[in-house]
Amino acid sequence: MRRFFIVLFIFVFNGLIAACSSSDSTKTTVKPAVAVDVQIAAAAELLDSVEVTGTLEPKFSVDIKTQIPGLIKQVYVNEWVRVKRGQPLARIEVAETEAQVKRAQAGIESAKAGQAQSKVTLNRAERELARMQKLKEAGLATQQALDDASSELEASRARIASALAQIGVAEEELRQAQARLAKGKVNSPIDGVVALRDVNVGDLASDAAAGKPIFRIVDNRLLNLTFSVSSVDSARIKQGQSLEFTVDSQPGKTFSGVIKYINPELSAADRSMKVIAEVRNDQEQLKGGLFAKGRIIVGKRSSVLQVPRSAVNSLDLTAKKGSLFIVENGLAHKRDIAIGVQNGERIEVVTGMKTGEQYVVRGGFNLKDGEQVVVPQAAAK
Repeated sequence: MRRFFIVLFIFVFNGLIAACSSSDSTKTTVKPAVAVDVQIAAAAELLDSVEVTGTLEPKFSVDIKTQIPGLIKQVYVNEWVRVKRGQPLARIEVAETEAQVKRAQAGIESAKAGQAQSKVTLNRAERELARMQKLKEAGLATQQALDDASSELEASRARIASALAQIGVAEEELRQAQARLAKGKVNSPIDGVVALRDVNVGDLASDAAAGKPIFRIVDNRLLNLTFSVSSVDSARIKQGQSLEFTVDSQPGKTFSGVIKYINPELSAADRSMKVIAEVRNDQEQLKGGLFAKGRIIVGKRSSVLQVPRSAVNSLDLTAKKGSLFIVENGLAHKRDIAIGVQNGERIEVVTGMKTGEQYVVRGGFNLKDGEQVVVPQAAAK
């Protein structure tokens, strides 16, 4: 009987285990299909471009210093106002120079008066010499008298030459005084906007060599976008190529420029090449100092297979590779691809996918190779 109960217990125990296993197997569920969005691979025109980042700066700007030391007597403009070329900005006290101008002008008048007097003397000496020559011929004048008249004529001519030299000296003194007087007027050398005013009435200005700028004029109507490109892309950059870029201060807007200057040598530090693009800014929506991000259009190709950047997994732009999920018969298959150039948010697929295949563009973040997927009917078309 004891052996019977032991065998019965083992039989019942095994039955319970089998029942539990059967119960667990019935509870096991099949993993549901993953909902994904897909697109059909299609070829389109590709703009071959080079991605760049750089800084905008005014093409024309100037820091203005005073050319002579002196007391600031007047300031005519404030910051952020528009000025024209030649417009007065400030004036320095130049009373001493004004006196020098008047003295030089008086010197010119005095020299001209001396010249006029010398001309009268010259005319008299010429008449006297002619009279002496006639008297000498008639035997009424001595040779000495004739020589004295000739000497007086030469002396009169010398006095005229001296008067002319004095006029030249006085006129040069006047030009120098007027030039110094003009330096007392600080004018704008370009059209633009006053970006800096660092002077007030009563300040003592220094000369240009030692002083600091008192005004800064900026013309934002023409900007330079300066950036660097790698040595790999340096051979693709040419003068006259178009540039498209955006700035953070103008979201949603695209601006354009033209490549104007290319450095003939690469930087020894990072083997990059400096490039400057010219940007017209007639509406002055852009400002100097803005950070810009854009691309240089270096060529166009037709019938190029492209996919959104977001659809590529494990993207490696350096190694030019990545992966996609291709949908076939309701299953997602991981496909390694070789990529080419990047065109904004789209990437060229060189190998790994064919035109007409469906590939996952959304929902493939946690997708695994071979998993079942469900595609919304609208997305599958």
